Amino acid sequence: MWLYLVVLVVLYYILRWYRERKVVSHLQDKFVFITGCDSGLGNQLARQLDLRGLRVLAACLTEQGAEQLRNQTSDRLQTVILDVTKTENVAATTNWVKESVGDRGLWGLVNNAGICTPTAPNEWLTKQDFVKILDVNLLGVIDVTLSLLPLVRKARGRVVNVSSVLGRVVLNGGGYSISKYGVEAFSDSLRRELSYFGVKVAMIEPGYFVTNMTKGKGFIGYLQASWNQASPEVKELYGDNFVADFLKTMNLMKPPWAQNLSLATDCMEHALTACHPRTRYSPGWDAKFLYLPMSYLPSFLVDLLVYWCFPQPDKAL
Repeated sequence: MWLYLVVLVVLYYILRWYRERKVVSHLQDKFVFITGCDSGLGNQLARQLDLRGLRVLAACLTEQGAEQLRNQTSDRLQTVILDVTKTENVAATTNWVKESVGDRGLWGLVNNAGICTPTAPNEWLTKQDFVKILDVNLLGVIDVTLSLLPLVRKARGRVVNVSSVLGRVVLNGGGYSISKYGVEAFSDSLRRELSYFGVKVAMIEPGYFVTNMTKGKGFIGYLQASWNQASPEVKELYGDNFVADFLKTMNLMKPPWAQNLSLATDCMEHALTACHPRTRYSPGWDAKFLYLPMSYLPSFLVDLLVYWCFPQPDKAL
């Protein structure tokens, strides 16, 4: 009985490996639009796809980021300045993409732009703190996708949405996980709707990676600002040492492979170039063997794990 089961599992993975090796033809003729290319995963993916010969349309938030990227890539790569929270900017960028791709349509749309701060206990935050993250991570993704969808459908191409493993299990307060749960739901509905038109939708759910978004100084600054704006009552409940203890816990969660962004960008590249891309990719061993298994556990067990691992307020019961 067990032998048959093992054989079936092995055969399944061999078949999956074989299917996933097949690559789309004529990649050098295909256009891919990527948001958030100033740094981090978007920047590395843009350079990676440029080396592969694809025609990359890279959206950066700043002219400095765009110039640095152009200096590191071939003349094929084109850049545009885009703030995904501004609808008029998204509309203008859509017209630019239309002119760039012509009659070929847009093969790939990668919604990568995102922020993770402020992240803090919910009581430390204001409504505007949540709006700030949702505006970029969720509403920005929706706006860009709906604007460019006709071009993607024309090419029968791909939509790749960068979510997070924290869109599967929540560890902290703030708008980040909320936004990523929203990206998951949007991507699921989009995948089912677009399957009728030959368009494939994939989600990237990375574990912890070190990018400008997650680097220490910025994260610490926002955490301290959130603490500073909390009410005296909340500060008394949590105690003066909570911020330092919280940061220690976050540092302990940083895996040794966090600097290796290619673990994530290789998944993004596969989603764009494979004939049979996966629906979900979970780059990072922490995502595969810690956070995803946690997401399937009963809620009371996840609650206990978070209770044990994270610092507690001074005046907890």
